[in-house]
Amino acid sequence: MASIVERPKKGGDITYQVKWRQDGAWQTENFGGEGGAAQAEQFKGLVEAHGNRWPHGWIRGKGFVEPEKHPDDAPFLAWAHRYVDRLTGVTSRTKSDYHRDIDNHFAGLLHPGPDGVDRRYGGLVHTLRDGSFNPATVCTVTEDDVQDWVRVNEEGVRDPHHPGQWLIRKASPKSIRNWHGLMFCVFQAAVDAPQPLRVSNPCAKTKLPRTDDQIEEEMCFLEQDEYALIARELRVIDTHAADLCDFLVGTGLRWGEITALQVRDVNSRRKTISIQRAWKRQEDNTFAVGPPKTKKARRTLALSAGQMELLRHHMLGRRPEDWIFRGANGAAWRHSNFYNRKWKRALAEAIKKGLTKRPRLHDLRHTHVSWLIGANIPLPAIQVRLGHESITTTVDRYGHLVRALDGEITAAVEAAMVLPQPRNHLQRVV
Repeated sequence: MASIVERPKKGGDITYQVKWRQDGAWQTENFGGEGGAAQAEQFKGLVEAHGNRWPHGWIRGKGFVEPEKHPDDAPFLAWAHRYVDRLTGVTSRTKSDYHRDIDNHFAGLLHPGPDGVDRRYGGLVHTLRDGSFNPATVCTVTEDDVQDWVRVNEEGVRDPHHPGQWLIRKASPKSIRNWHGLMFCVFQAAVDAPQPLRVSNPCAKTKLPRTDDQIEEEMCFLEQDEYALIARELRVIDTHAADLCDFLVGTGLRWGEITALQVRDVNSRRKTISIQRAWKRQEDNTFAVGPPKTKKARRTLALSAGQMELLRHHMLGRRPEDWIFRGANGAAWRHSNFYNRKWKRALAEAIKKGLTKRPRLHDLRHTHVSWLIGANIPLPAIQVRLGHESITTTVDRYGHLVRALDGEITAAVEAAMVLPQPRNHLQRVV
């Protein structure tokens, strides 16, 4: 807790000194003249509100210092939307998602207060020197403002009038990092502009929540017998649906990739498939075939004899442009239809018969990786098979599963640490 100490001067004036301990050291700020007592009391409240630390933006002996404004300063939201509109090399759907994130997570939420006046909760705002808030502009946002935005999304905002309800729900670390990445790019555009609006990016030093503790919660890895429970129920419901899932878990393909496979993508002689296209959600929420997710997602996968036999069964009598895995009417499967009509039903039956997990369809891709790692397949080879753009992605997502090599690693370490025995100089050389 901070305290206020009155320090009389020889001339009769009084200086009001605010004192508190920060990181084990005493900190002080002085206030004098007319209104000094009230100013000290107000500053004491600010210190305590900031966890007994210097208030954001306060310079000792000077008070709150605001950054200088650029003559072309613009509202942050307008600048962010302008930035997205000018992006090239991205799909219209991606732009639509960026615009949605700006409106939903950067603008905040208007909600009526107890006096009936709308107040904004969350969103990126700028804290003024008196502790009040102003709408964020490109030039005024500080590192502290960005950190405050992170904290609000990490902790959420409860509805003050309805206990137990949320105005803004807590966001996952992964979501916060994704939104922060977009925010970083928006501010960097202001730094890199031909006539820069800022000299630095306020997102550059943000301390973001960790995501590594949530990897295992977001992914579900199935053992072979656990997947067999689901596959058995799928075969009762629809053998074609069971074949699709077998191929998913056996190749690690993404849903948008496997449902876009065509007969012409199969090389029967080499026993391979070529990933050349994937389904993409469009701005109007429809789907269209486009290029895979990344450049390295264009890849060729080797298949087992059993997988080739499965494909031959589905390609029989089909034209080169026909989908390999498709619904009863010949159209490609849609994720929602397959999930609700096939996967969800099979999963419910498998749970009744002892399955203790509730995997998503995408978890078949994660399961494929876990089986490869269990067979000592190196991560770089897995990266190529999955179509990850960077080995970092593969390591970050699946590196914690690499335990099968523990025995080989410890044996190698022990062998390296064994020192050679000293030669006995009295030993006769034969």
